[in-house]
Amino acid sequence: MSIFTDIEASLTEMRDEEYASFQQKLIPGTGEKRFIGVRTPDLRRLAKELRKRPDTADFLSSLPHLSFDEDQLHAFIVSEEKDFVECLARTQTFLPYIDNWATCDQFSPKVFAKHREELLPHIDEWLRSGHTYTVRFAIGMLMKHFLGEPFLREYAERAADIRSEEYYINMMRAWYFATALAKNYDEVLPFITEGRLDPWTHNKTIQKAAESYRITDEQKKYLRTLKIKGA
Repeated sequence: MSIFTDIEASLTEMRDEEYASFQQKLIPGTGEKRFIGVRTPDLRRLAKELRKRPDTADFLSSLPHLSFDEDQLHAFIVSEEKDFVECLARTQTFLPYIDNWATCDQFSPKVFAKHREELLPHIDEWLRSGHTYTVRFAIGMLMKHFLGEPFLREYAERAADIRSEEYYINMMRAWYFATALAKNYDEVLPFITEGRLDPWTHNKTIQKAAESYRITDEQKKYLRTLKIKGA
């Protein structure tokens, strides 16, 4: 049997129509018919099984996929690829087809953590792409791999310099800076005090930082004084 037949059978078997309806509300604008309703743990297990097959590349090459669930499978399969060059190539191919925040945020290749310097030029390329979820993915990679001990101000500059009207880009920017405040408070605080972000992202960053258990009550109190009124 082909990998496509097996995937269709597996997804149909694991389908939960109520969960599909829930996903449609949680991820608007994707289209009702794109949701089969398979839960994430089941998709991850299936992805691990599919990776062992000799015809996995056939599925990865069949873009665009018909369903959200197949996009998720694709993301989980590529995320487990151990060869950096291969993983990067698969990532480049897949990014233009991502059309929602959930697939974007759950697409996280593990091998990237071992190749940060090689990854950075590609992050810069993705930030310039003009495609909402490619930009969001790039910011997510900055957040995952370039905060904490490896932090340099130039990394945060990349996220600060973005100007967009896209909700899903600016929400990720706010998430990035809230996380950056939790991990690199002293280095990142000037981006807030100096007004480096647009007002919406500035205030959303403070809101998300105030909800974080990794930021002290004293820091939260100060951050709240920096909110832009009326924004």
